[in-house]
Amino acid sequence: MVVKGPKDHAVSERLPVARVAVDISLAHLDRPFDYLVPASMDEAAVPGCRVRVRFAGQLVDGYLLERSQTSEHQGKLARLERVISPEPVLTPEIFDLARAVADRYAGTLADVLRLAIPPRHAAAERDAAAADTPRGPLPKRPDPGSWDRYPAGPAFLAGLAEGRPVRAAWSALPGPEWPAEIAIAAVTTAAAGRGVVIVLPDARDLDRVDAALTSAAPAGSSAAPAGSPSHVCLSADLGPAERYRRWLAVRRGLVPIVAGTRAAMFAPVTDLGLVVLWDDGDDLHAEPRAPYPNAREVLALRAHRAGAAALVGGFARTTELTQLVAGGWARPLAGRPEALRRAAPRVRAAPDEAELARDAAAMTARLPSLALRTARSGLAEGPVLVQVPRRGYLAAIACGRCRAQARCATCGGPLEIGGSHETPGCRWCGALAADWTCGRCGSGQLRALVTGAARTAEELGRAFPGVPVRTSGGQHVLATVPAEPALVVATPGAEPVPQGGYAAALLLDGWALLGRPSLRAAEEALRRWLNAAALVRPAGPMVVLAEASLPAVQALIRWDPVTFSERELAERTELGFPPAVRMASVTGTPEAVAEFVDAAGLPAQAQVLGPVPQGGYGGAGSPPVRGGGLGGVVPPEESRALIRIGRRDGLALARALHAAQATRSARKDGGPVRVQLDPAEVA
Repeated sequence: MVVKGPKDHAVSERLPVARVAVDISLAHLDRPFDYLVPASMDEAAVPGCRVRVRFAGQLVDGYLLERSQTSEHQGKLARLERVISPEPVLTPEIFDLARAVADRYAGTLADVLRLAIPPRHAAAERDAAAADTPRGPLPKRPDPGSWDRYPAGPAFLAGLAEGRPVRAAWSALPGPEWPAEIAIAAVTTAAAGRGVVIVLPDARDLDRVDAALTSAAPAGSSAAPAGSPSHVCLSADLGPAERYRRWLAVRRGLVPIVAGTRAAMFAPVTDLGLVVLWDDGDDLHAEPRAPYPNAREVLALRAHRAGAAALVGGFARTTELTQLVAGGWARPLAGRPEALRRAAPRVRAAPDEAELARDAAAMTARLPSLALRTARSGLAEGPVLVQVPRRGYLAAIACGRCRAQARCATCGGPLEIGGSHETPGCRWCGALAADWTCGRCGSGQLRALVTGAARTAEELGRAFPGVPVRTSGGQHVLATVPAEPALVVATPGAEPVPQGGYAAALLLDGWALLGRPSLRAAEEALRRWLNAAALVRPAGPMVVLAEASLPAVQALIRWDPVTFSERELAERTELGFPPAVRMASVTGTPEAVAEFVDAAGLPAQAQVLGPVPQGGYGGAGSPPVRGGGLGGVVPPEESRALIRIGRRDGLALARALHAAQATRSARKDGGPVRVQLDPAEVA
């Protein structure tokens, strides 16, 4: 029907109805709502702009999706309160992508749009409008560079230059060339007149790709569009004004290449031609806010919908990427065998923990003789990397007599020691345990259970007097280290990039990574080891303290992450584990979880596992212990149910979970329930 507004208010005669996506995360309100467009706002109310409307008696923000002549709503329509800005920040492609992501993860459009579009900064918007900078000329197509090391590399670049949707599962060769290889692929795509989105795990990787892009396209700059930049970088480290200014340059089509951290996966580039995701197994790619999308899945979905090319990978290979290869969505892109032999370090496995205890040399610095010899020979030529799984001093301690883990008497949390001669304290509630005694045997003696980076650095300083010891991890992460001899103790992911590469590397406490209670423990351990090994000089010695017969250790020694990933995927397919199936996690109080699962109307193919209590355990035969906040406050007991279903029925499961959330939010009763599809960890 044709709508008319109240007689005392003039309504636009041209397309008077505006469909608005209101910024409300309630599942039962996850749909557009119709409003009238006042005549005074006719020019400013363009599709994609920010508006303010009255909803349920309150003023809320939203995005104008489209305008039409009629409305299906039978009652009187309210008017737009005002147009916040005529800038069309929500493009049709990003809206469709956000809707698809929300549907895939059983979330709401409002939650996804909060991730996709940065908050408005009025001054930056005015400055960008006043600048009115035209788009610069297309960059020149670069030379293949080190892509010649890959048999399919030249063909992949040719596909990008021709605008074909070539999609590669990239197994990068070890060494420092990967930022330049990403830059060459991006500039090749931009030279063909198409846009590029590059997503990296952290700011350190972003800085390296930024420098490579500037080198590959000299006219480029990571600054905002003063002149004609070929790329911009988007990250959380930028202030709100600068980030919004750069984002606007991308939305207006002034910049063809965007590189950034997780949020850049929604960057509104014009005519998307390539998406790049580096180190897709890094947990930083998993969004911690609802609906918890993963950058790999979002970029794969975006490339599929836009008909764009994709370059996804790293030094390791995830099972999810292997599944994309098995399904034909992507093709493997690996280096030549001779190039791998020239670039890879020489990896050896040291004795396991039992043999380590019998090694006299290990008394010096918790290292077997092989590791000590490797460190000494490496220090004669340059820096030596020592990777330690945990930060801190003694991350976990146990009774010196019966070896039971030491726990807090207040909340049951694990005790730790933060530094030399410090009093043990609880890692959960912070309570000190100066007079701790073991509840099992009554002993007051303590021993180290998990040694952290700080204690390791202290031990190495005693074992190698006169050698500088640098630490990187936690709040103090080093970006680079000089080429001079030094011991560099780093936690996984915090390894500094050395000038010229590390002369040697030691990977300590492999059991701590491999023994984590996680489905991805072995896969994640191999990924962290390979990332560290890639920083070692070609043919440089490297020692991993883990059992040599384990598949992950063998994959590291042979530098064969692809075979390991294929084996992992085959085992998970046989057992019905992700990513062979889709999995949903429902967490909340036991009553809320049970009610939610019973009323969800799940597809017949869905299998419910649980609910089971959430929380740690005090040891064999001990009751579950719950994490507490400061002061030992214990939160309500939580339960978790896992729901798994075949991948073909994943959208049906997502729709059922969204409908159940909508019913609960409309009733406004029952305890809160957290729904997460495809969680990163399924312990």
